[in-house]
Amino acid sequence: MERVTLEQIFVHPITKKYLQRSGVAHAVAVAEYAYIFSKRFAVNPDLATKAALLHDIGHYTWYRNGEWDYNLYKENDIHAIKGASRAHKLLIRNGEERQAAKEIAVAILLHTDSYLPEGELQLNPLQQVVAMADEADEEYGGNHHYKEIDPELALTRIRALDKQIDDALNKADTSSKHA
Repeated sequence: MERVTLEQIFVHPITKKYLQRSGVAHAVAVAEYAYIFSKRFAVNPDLATKAALLHDIGHYTWYRNGEWDYNLYKENDIHAIKGASRAHKLLIRNGEERQAAKEIAVAILLHTDSYLPEGELQLNPLQQVVAMADEADEEYGGNHHYKEIDPELALTRIRALDKQIDDALNKADTSSKHA
């Protein structure tokens, strides 16, 4: 089965629509961080970068009087729940393997605890990588959602990540055949 690429996901109309709400620059940066962290923690880079790219597609725009209301968002946020569902559906439609789509969706669901009651979550390594990648790009008051990026530059960076992922997966595949 051929790998569903980040580019295929990135250019999909559903992805474009929802990344505009949550910030394309943030999504791309988090995917790049996830790739770095996936290598450090021996996590599948394909799953990590897909979950990171899509981690905020469940955002709803919380505005009051024409201005983003961060407090209103924090009080009512369930973006991880909505995003996990949207991502799963999107991935399946794009031909992602079902188990991989589920793992990615669960990582999106657990990338933040902003909607959960107080307590500790026990995250698996993939989920930890996605949460750490998101935290690495966060800015005070949600400002990371407002960073700008040229659309062509974003696509160039996504393509570069796809190449890195392919190289890493091919290297891992070659290593396992020689073991």
